[in-house]
Amino acid sequence: MALRHAVLAALLDGEFSGYELAKSFDIGVANFWHASPQQLYTELAKLEKEGLVEGRQVVQEARPNKRLFQVTDAGRAELEDFAAASVKPSVIRDDLLVKVQTADRIGTGPVIEQLEERAAAADAKIDLLGRVLRKMRGDLAEEEFLLHGDRIGGYLTCLRGIAFEQGHRDWCRRSAAILRERRTTRAEH
Repeated sequence: MALRHAVLAALLDGEFSGYELAKSFDIGVANFWHASPQQLYTELAKLEKEGLVEGRQVVQEARPNKRLFQVTDAGRAELEDFAAASVKPSVIRDDLLVKVQTADRIGTGPVIEQLEERAAAADAKIDLLGRVLRKMRGDLAEEEFLLHGDRIGGYLTCLRGIAFEQGHRDWCRRSAAILRERRTTRAEH
């Protein structure tokens, strides 16, 4: 997947400024695609040049003018082609895993600290995504929303984000505990 598809998918929810798109990415899309605000602005310019989004200038009195972007018919066609294409298997690419891989050969103190930091970050993300899900479904119970809610795609990706973060948190905590226990056991011998 290219960033272009993530941006087009995010713009399906309506017209957004680059700033609003960046905020939207931080909350929802970041579960499966990270992009900095600068990358998003660059991608919006490319998409506009290619005719996949169109932008319009909004004049504001007390603030600088802003541009709002929305998906064009060509952009929707691009997303339909993307959705129909076969998917590649998921891969994990994470510096922390390389550090854990070396735990038998280097000191484990910094690695344990980083595992614990990641676990805490995962907890915070789980909490944030839980709030997003509650806001999305409103007064509906989850099963009711899953069957009858309006915009289910974002909800499902948030559910995947929570499952990912829970698995990651649990692995980090277990790995930190194992490394800590091994360090203690070796110090005793």
